[in-house]
Amino acid sequence: MAAIREHRLELGGFATRALELSGAADDRPPLLLLHGWSDSADTWRPLLSQLARRGERAIAVDLPGFGEADRLERERGVLEQLDRFTAAAVEHAGGGGQVTVVGNSLGGCVAMRLAEDSELPIAGIVAIAPAGLDMAAWFGLVESAPLVRFVLRAPVPLPEAVVRDAVGRAYRTLGYARPREVDPAVVNSFTRHLRSRRDVIRVLATGRRLLAEIRDPFRLERIGCPLLLVWGDRDRMVFSTGAQRVLDAVDGSRLELIEGCGHLPQIEAAGRIAELLAGFPEAVAELEPMR
Repeated sequence: MAAIREHRLELGGFATRALELSGAADDRPPLLLLHGWSDSADTWRPLLSQLARRGERAIAVDLPGFGEADRLERERGVLEQLDRFTAAAVEHAGGGGQVTVVGNSLGGCVAMRLAEDSELPIAGIVAIAPAGLDMAAWFGLVESAPLVRFVLRAPVPLPEAVVRDAVGRAYRTLGYARPREVDPAVVNSFTRHLRSRRDVIRVLATGRRLLAEIRDPFRLERIGCPLLLVWGDRDRMVFSTGAQRVLDAVDGSRLELIEGCGHLPQIEAAGRIAELLAGFPEAVAELEPMR
């Protein structure tokens, strides 16, 4: 089984960290994996382990502003910068060939925006609970979470262990259908990028910048490649009802609901996501349209 290689690279003017699988499946497009807001490439580790067993080629990157990537430029829009970065990531991952882009939440939104550019070598898109459709008041849920408020309002600097514990508890509660069953190693991977109150404040500030940008971020009529939407049926952050707009607008789009799963199916149902990616985009035609 191939090992996950962690390394640094520069894409679209941003330095970042990548987790990469160099699999043997050269007959299929490699996978580019894009995480969500406040997350990092580490969210894909369970799926990468599944993909490694299948010999797939894949690369997950920290998006600018998150994980270990460079910070976003304040004078430019967040989505504008993520578009530039991920377009460069597509070209890098494909090495002259096509790429399948898989994104969760904000990463799903960016993946769908990439698909609007017919000049990019994209074989298909798998958007997992993409932001920008029928969203809950997700930012309010995060910012009003009692443990997040505790971190923000503490009158004195908090030890790293206290901040990470508070962030981890909020992460489990909001992101998962079964918070108590989340692997502590997954929580540790998430919180290691949010070690201090300053880190939390910075990520929340990016979320505020995004609020206006993701209200209507798509030009769905421009998407011409196969598009598979994936949702957990117990997602509290982005509702699956938003899929209908995409299904009505994009020919060849399909919806797959995963039972008993929250906002992060790539972790809670990594095996199922790996199955859906097998043979994609050809396999998407076999799913029944949900219109």
